Amino acid sequence: MDALTDLVTNVGDFIWQGMFIVLIGIGLYLTIRTRGVQFRSIPEMFRILGEPSGKDSEGRTQISSFRAFTISAASRVGTANIAGVALAISIGGPGAVFWMWVIASVGAASAFVESLLAQLYKHPGKDAYVGGPAYYMQRGLRARWMGVAFAIIICLTYGFVFNTVQSNSIVDAISQSTASFAPGLAESMGLKVVLGVILAVLTAVIIFGGVRSISSFTQVIVPVMAVMYVGLGLVVVVMNITEIPAVFMQIIEGAFGIREFATGSLMGVIVQGVRRGLFSNEAGMGSAPNAGATAAVSHPAKQGFVQSLGVYFDTILVCSITAFIVLLSKPTFGDEAAGASLTQTALADQLGGWAVHFLTVAIFLFAFSSVIGNYYYGESNIQFLTERKWVLQVYRIVVLLCVFGGTIAALDLVWSLADVFMAVMALLNLIAILLLAGVASKVLKHYERQRKAGKEPIFHASDMPEITGLETWDGGDEVTTRQFWIDREAMRQPAKK
Repeated sequence: MDALTDLVTNVGDFIWQGMFIVLIGIGLYLTIRTRGVQFRSIPEMFRILGEPSGKDSEGRTQISSFRAFTISAASRVGTANIAGVALAISIGGPGAVFWMWVIASVGAASAFVESLLAQLYKHPGKDAYVGGPAYYMQRGLRARWMGVAFAIIICLTYGFVFNTVQSNSIVDAISQSTASFAPGLAESMGLKVVLGVILAVLTAVIIFGGVRSISSFTQVIVPVMAVMYVGLGLVVVVMNITEIPAVFMQIIEGAFGIREFATGSLMGVIVQGVRRGLFSNEAGMGSAPNAGATAAVSHPAKQGFVQSLGVYFDTILVCSITAFIVLLSKPTFGDEAAGASLTQTALADQLGGWAVHFLTVAIFLFAFSSVIGNYYYGESNIQFLTERKWVLQVYRIVVLLCVFGGTIAALDLVWSLADVFMAVMALLNLIAILLLAGVASKVLKHYERQRKAGKEPIFHASDMPEITGLETWDGGDEVTTRQFWIDREAMRQPAKK
């Protein structure tokens, strides 16, 4: 097992030596191409988030921007925010946090473009729209082979590898809590097996209900877990407010190699930050667009704005809270890789032993919601690959086996596998959005012209006939009609006396 872990780790290290250049390079190009949309349009991101979705032809309420946001947030805001940040700091030192911020700020442009494209080329599914990189590779680039390759990789990465990571982190956290009153039980295989069965059963109950069941779950659990964790983190920050400037200095000094950390080089610090930042916020990786495509919105650019906001929410807010909690405890760096247990120990140092158990609950909610979000990404791509129902059922069963298996797998091997799969998937998607950047730029300008004219932006395929391969946007959705927004504005105006 150690030899396999070393092999996978070495492969991941080799790939990531170049991937961080690709990520930042394409992110910067898209930032220029969209004229810094991720910075200048932050107010627009919040304006759109709560918009209604209208009803479909059968009178059912469609999936809204907020529900699509929570599906992607369920996957984004997971153990990477707790275990991944702690792992980056334990290996790369405080400077890794700075590079997580950089990849989020630059990557938000990639997130905008990929989710806009997912909306533009979405496909009408049975219960809701489906879409994502596989769909815009096929319809936008006319490269089905590329879409098939991406679909296979994301099914393996999210359904299998990443879900193994999530259940692994749940066990790590629960073992840390259990060790305080039953050390023998905490390390026992029996506990891991029981937890694996419980997680698999809970997952099955939700994923067999389809996308509407998934979005109903995530739109409740994501806000609850986020408020709970961020609130506790802010308490820790306020308690140590005088030390925050020193923490920032640690991060900046470490980011530029002013001080030496476990990696022994500036490159090591950068790579750790970029790896964990991408695993956390998923900007440019091609995952969130699968959620963004499910929404019924009036214009494709709207989900671009919403998913860019998701990157900030994940990394600038939630990951930073974890970083402050860990760094305020003054941990040592480089002794060994540490995940969620490092964050738990740091929180207990600040608030007392009860905080270990509180964080265990938070980690469970974070990780379990990620399992659900990760599974949906796989499901939407299974539908791209084949319409045979039995294939989806088999996929669900294998996902459940991976959720169970993650409870007994080794932490190092699981994270190393995640690194390799994540890099390959991101590279395919980044090539696609780079080639389709011109299309995204045109659609964004179409949106902005309407906003400047004081209109709520709507999009019909006939507005831009030069863009081919579109299956939807024929004006059939209620929210894509001008009358819908006129009526909504009239309802919002106070009644005239």
